[in-house]
Amino acid sequence: MPAAIVVENLSRRVRDADGWLTILDDLSFEVEAGATVAIVGASGSGKSTLLGLLAGLDDASEGSVTIFGERILDLDEDARAAWRARNLGFVFQSFQLLPQMTALENVMLPLELAGEKRAAERARTLLGRVGLGDRLDHYPRTLSGGEQQRVAIARAFAPSPRLLFADEPTGSLDAATGERVIDLLFELNREAGATLVLVTHDPQLADRCGQRLTLHAGRLQSSTPLPAAAL
Repeated sequence: MPAAIVVENLSRRVRDADGWLTILDDLSFEVEAGATVAIVGASGSGKSTLLGLLAGLDDASEGSVTIFGERILDLDEDARAAWRARNLGFVFQSFQLLPQMTALENVMLPLELAGEKRAAERARTLLGRVGLGDRLDHYPRTLSGGEQQRVAIARAFAPSPRLLFADEPTGSLDAATGERVIDLLFELNREAGATLVLVTHDPQLADRCGQRLTLHAGRLQSSTPLPAAAL
């Protein structure tokens, strides 16, 4: 299949009190369309920074990120935001739900921003799909952590993204709840046919992905296809 993501000679440096600190150093790799990819490594190895660059949320010091043929780091901020709205869903460790909005309104938001006329219908369908059809009018503060993450997953899939990025999606959940949430994430992703890239410390979660990118001190230590049995 054609590559969904092509990263070439990607580096990220920031200035600190001692000069320049290298966070990512000369990364190059490809991700096929429809793949599931785990970015793994110790704390401070650059995992979340890499995800931010892939999403166009940060600027690189050198190198390029090409997604579905578009060099996203060459775009200005407005164009990147428009690109994310068209192509990307994001699931965060801390859920990032808007507290003043109900579960239904949180899932409707990206659809309304995209001008979707049937936003409420699509949001209800997705919330039912994640087992929250009876919690549509609940605010985040009245939902458990697992329920909030399921709302966040429904919101991420609402605009039918070609890419789904997840940053430690089970980091705030207990083991049993995290496993149920990940089952749901992979199930919805298979149905949607999206390319899934996730950052995780969990080796069992990484083993469920078809490709593993291992970072060490900002460098790509390996890019490993995993056995089909791991999917």
